[in-house]
Amino acid sequence: MSQRLRAILLLCVLGILCSACSVTRRLSQGEYLLQKVRIEDDNSIQKSERITPMELEQYVRQTPNKHFLGTNFYVWAYNLANPEKDNWWNNLKRKVGEEPVLLDPMLTQRSAQNLKTYMDSRGYYSSTVNYEVDTTRRSKRAYVTYRTHQGEPYRIKSMAYDFRDKQLAPVIESDTAQSLIKVGNIFDITALDRERERIAAYLNDRGYYNFSINNIEYRVDTLGGDRKVGIRMIVKRNITGYDERGQAIEENNRVYRIAEINVLSDYDPSIDREERDRLMQDTLYYKGLNIISRDGKPNVRPEVMHAAIPISPNTTYSASEVNRTYNEIMSLGYFKSARIVFEEIPREENEKLIVHYAGDGREAYTPRQFDDIEEGYLRCQILASPTLKQGFNVELEGSTTSSFYGVSATVGYQNRNLFRGVETLNTSVTFGHEYMKAPRTSRRRANEVGLTAGLSFPRFIAPFNISTRNVNMPRTKVELSFNYQDRPYYRRDLTRATWSYSWRSLNGRYNYQLRPIDLNWIHVGYIDQNFFSSLENEYLRQSYFTQAIVGLSASYTYNNQGKNIGGNATLMHANFESSGNVLNLFERAFSKKTPEGYYNILGVRYSQYVRGDISLSRKIVTGEKTAFAGRIFAGVGVPYGNSTALPFDRLFYVGGSNSMRGWTPRTLGPGNTPAQDTPYPVQMGDMRLEANLEFRFPIWGMFHGATFVDVGNVWYLGGKRAQVPEDGVFRWNRFYKQLGMNTGLGLRVDITFVILRLDWGIQLHNPNMPTGERWIHNLRWENTALNFGVGYPF
Repeated sequence: MSQRLRAILLLCVLGILCSACSVTRRLSQGEYLLQKVRIEDDNSIQKSERITPMELEQYVRQTPNKHFLGTNFYVWAYNLANPEKDNWWNNLKRKVGEEPVLLDPMLTQRSAQNLKTYMDSRGYYSSTVNYEVDTTRRSKRAYVTYRTHQGEPYRIKSMAYDFRDKQLAPVIESDTAQSLIKVGNIFDITALDRERERIAAYLNDRGYYNFSINNIEYRVDTLGGDRKVGIRMIVKRNITGYDERGQAIEENNRVYRIAEINVLSDYDPSIDREERDRLMQDTLYYKGLNIISRDGKPNVRPEVMHAAIPISPNTTYSASEVNRTYNEIMSLGYFKSARIVFEEIPREENEKLIVHYAGDGREAYTPRQFDDIEEGYLRCQILASPTLKQGFNVELEGSTTSSFYGVSATVGYQNRNLFRGVETLNTSVTFGHEYMKAPRTSRRRANEVGLTAGLSFPRFIAPFNISTRNVNMPRTKVELSFNYQDRPYYRRDLTRATWSYSWRSLNGRYNYQLRPIDLNWIHVGYIDQNFFSSLENEYLRQSYFTQAIVGLSASYTYNNQGKNIGGNATLMHANFESSGNVLNLFERAFSKKTPEGYYNILGVRYSQYVRGDISLSRKIVTGEKTAFAGRIFAGVGVPYGNSTALPFDRLFYVGGSNSMRGWTPRTLGPGNTPAQDTPYPVQMGDMRLEANLEFRFPIWGMFHGATFVDVGNVWYLGGKRAQVPEDGVFRWNRFYKQLGMNTGLGLRVDITFVILRLDWGIQLHNPNMPTGERWIHNLRWENTALNFGVGYPF
């Protein structure tokens, strides 16, 4: 172990010891630092009905100070400040640290009462809570343990309805199969509240604009004994006002239709309504929408706004459709905010109101149980505020290891409403520079320049009509890119053209992308012959030839983070790519093979292969700001027909800021092959398997930490194609012995709009080392990697 690492570890140990000492030295007699609070659940209750400690934690009135690596570091930092001085230095110590949380017996007792109250609300009225305070385990520290006993719960024996609004009876009764209140269930007050919310949402989607949870109340009967509860749900009429004696005026709940929709696509919230009405004088009528603007020329074309607004006049009000309208408008990418406001049209106007718009195939629910349901009408105002039409962005990225420095910068320009159709023009220029610290090479610098231009349309553009009724955020994107790479031992340029479609499901969890046109031209302009000769792997040599990739690709993403913000989340991402298959059919029919035995397009050999990968990530929240996050990745590519090897850019590799973080990119694998003695890393393969696990925790303020473990490698598939080394070929009976493994520590800086990340990976098992040396026993800098990144790695 180097002297530098010994010094760093010694300082860390000293810091931990210091934080563990003297955190209680300022406490008076009888005062105790609250060191730990623990809640024990009732193990006598079956798991499906047991109330977990995580559910109860929020009702404890006192929680201990945060810990760092198991120590009271924050209390220690706070105590470093001189209580008699109020200057910037002492205030900084107080800000970094935390004021000690001292045991308060009154709050401990109230916490026990809170736990009892919560269990009562869940139907366990015979529950009890006992607590124990231990002040003898460590000097001047208190350990509090709450022990819960749920007891026998009260259960629902009957469920009845009392409809004061008789017209709602058939509407609600037709949906009782979805009810959250079932006979035999535990009498849970929170479930009763959720049922009120469910019914209100159900009716709001069926025209009942004014219906709310306040229209539902419960009557509960517990006189039958034996812990049985009878429930009666009362569905009340709507209160429209009060008479002169203060008596409520009630009427049956009305079904509301949308009478008119006014759209302001250039809404300025800083202007009051009178001024806005004076300025917005011109109205353009388009398929049921009143497009209001200053000069009769809206900033967004009417057909674009109509496509983004699923609601229309003469349809019944639906809260879900209103939310969808908001999401569709914001997904255009042009508006920074949007408001959808409804106002009820007075009854005297209803009698004179005539709605002419017959709709455009958009249907809405209308109750049919009664012919005399009174209808009301709503006026809808859609107020959309555009963002800046043009914008610039700059992105910086850097990484460093024991043999490598790298920096890159991207400058981008955006125009968000190019042709008044909310088209988005994105252009960017990327500059990259890498410096290698390898002592055995004279060429150490690598440069890269990239140009990208893309035009995105908020709709599907195709030679035939594609329905977007059941999809969200349909988008067509045309993109051209050019990338020039000047590596120490080769130069090449990559030209790409794509035509892609993307959309998402209505609930927002499923995202799809299809690229029916995906053209790539990879031209190798120069390659150093000595470097090329040093590549003993014939398969890898094949990937350095000029090639054309003509194919299609698709991707699928599932993400439920939006359903449970701040909670557990699952992310799945899958990609598929096929190249050269359609082209090969035409070539076989109309062309002949070259003397080398393959087909060309425009004088260049085209690639033929299939490639796919899948990634599954899961985040499990363990505390307010702590979580475990894991990922499993698997990918494989198979060349065939016109190709004997995958193109260089389609090979799999590991290492870097988002993969095996103990290695730099392309420096691990394939399999057990000896480490490549080449000046530029080229360790890649046809197949990749990887698993990652990290624990995320807070440090202070915007600073967060992580400790992680990565396991994985890449392999060749073998076969009768280009020759590959046997110890780099995937075999079921040995692949698990060829997995690389690393651990490490990470620092994350959360600056609200972006997360900056620094990960220090430490190799534990390097399969490319000779037998007997693969497990790393000595911590040396060359066995580590320092990676910078933006956002979480998975």
